[in-house]
Amino acid sequence: MLWLRRWNFIERARVERELWEAFERREDIEAMVAGCPADDAFRLEVWQTTLGRIRKIEQLMAGKAPTPPSDS
Repeated sequence: MLWLRRWNFIERARVERELWEAFERREDIEAMVAGCPADDAFRLEVWQTTLGRIRKIEQLMAGKAPTPPSDS
């Protein structure tokens, strides 16, 4: 059934959001991924992918000053 859950976008988004929220709370997301139970292969797969995306975004944003809000 893992292959079926892989295509369940709502479930996938919910699991991704768990890691994003932990990142926003400045928790150790590497430890979360490493501590994911082996029997939860779907969560582990999603978290590993999301962790890579988070770190890639961090690299892209490193050194960039925040942009002020526009007055629209």
